[in-house]
Amino acid sequence: MNNDNLNPFKIVQNQLKDVCETLGVEQEVYDILCEPQKTLEFSIPIKMDDGTTKVFKGYRCQHSNITGPFKGGIRYHQNVCLDEVKALATWMTFKVNVVGIPYGGGKGGICVNPKELSKHELERLTRGYIHAVYHFIGPDIDIPAPDVNTNGEIMAWMMDEYSKIAGYDVPAIVTGKPVEIGGSLGRTPSTGYGVALMAKMAAEKLNLQLQDLRVSVQGFGNVGSFAALTLQNLGAKVIAVTGTKGGIYCHNEKGLDIKSLMAYYKEKGTVKGFEKYTEDCDSIQSTDILGLDVDVLLPCALENVITSENASDIRAKIIVEGANGPTTIEANKILNEKGILIVPDILANAGGVTVSYFEWVQNKMGYYWTEEEVYSKLQLIMSKAFKEVCEIEKIHNVDMRTAAYMLSVRRIRESLKIRGRI
Repeated sequence: MNNDNLNPFKIVQNQLKDVCETLGVEQEVYDILCEPQKTLEFSIPIKMDDGTTKVFKGYRCQHSNITGPFKGGIRYHQNVCLDEVKALATWMTFKVNVVGIPYGGGKGGICVNPKELSKHELERLTRGYIHAVYHFIGPDIDIPAPDVNTNGEIMAWMMDEYSKIAGYDVPAIVTGKPVEIGGSLGRTPSTGYGVALMAKMAAEKLNLQLQDLRVSVQGFGNVGSFAALTLQNLGAKVIAVTGTKGGIYCHNEKGLDIKSLMAYYKEKGTVKGFEKYTEDCDSIQSTDILGLDVDVLLPCALENVITSENASDIRAKIIVEGANGPTTIEANKILNEKGILIVPDILANAGGVTVSYFEWVQNKMGYYWTEEEVYSKLQLIMSKAFKEVCEIEKIHNVDMRTAAYMLSVRRIRESLKIRGRI
């Protein structure tokens, strides 16, 4: 039986409590950060294509703006709930402070399976969401972005709807937009690129050669696919990939052709069947992918996939968390005891919010950077954060997750003190 606490908000609260105790910070720091500043829960009635009206549940959570405007994605998923959104907003506060960008944490979502909606229904739902949160967000207040099952097109609808209500164009209201309407070059691959960069630095930390790395990827959405592609381009061998829904995974000991798999996945929405189009590739039940004998495991799907029930099966030397909260507290203890190096989510997948920050800055300036400039700035910020986390890890003899939280909480605490909040 699984004894893990799988409530993501309870998990992040426990993580925060442990770190505050380790740092010895004032009780007020924990009290301020353990609950969001504001949470909005609302209904969105939408006229469906058949003429009926269906009501969807929506959320927007604003955890903390101590270090800057609220920032965080909006996910469309049938399992979205209040505690999940609160947890993701809280993680975002720690994430932006690990990499040192001037934002606070926010998150939003709609409880819906977007694949069950037509494109017109999805657009009406998206515009309805903006109507519901219009007075709650703003380019200097709270800036949404893409997340699970949302993309540049949905961000474009959000920007357009907000601009229509405001009466003028407001490109800085969301990030992750298409380049044609103010999006940043490099934004779409940025989270996966950052995950790959963290995997590269983690391998160097363990004196592993990149060209010798064998990698498996759990979840082949935007993050997992670009992380896999980037690592392959750097010389690593990606031998196994599962789709976001699981079921089966593609496996090839010689290394998968990630570019071809991405094209297949975009067309089919699954990795199932890809083995028919390539040599030396087979399909295996996806529950086995976590236990493959690889150097690097990238969990890039949803939270709570690595638990106390399967953590002991993991044989990877390095785990780089592309998803938010993929590892439970109990599983984290087991993995640490096994000596597995974990690059935690609040550092590993911070590439997306970092380039979202770049996009926001470019919108504010009305001046746009080249893709080379974007990646150069992203690499500089994330490499610096990785080194700072490793330094704290060494000084305090803690794991990387604890060190990352210590770095983040220390920065937040300093902001609270300077502003007279504590």
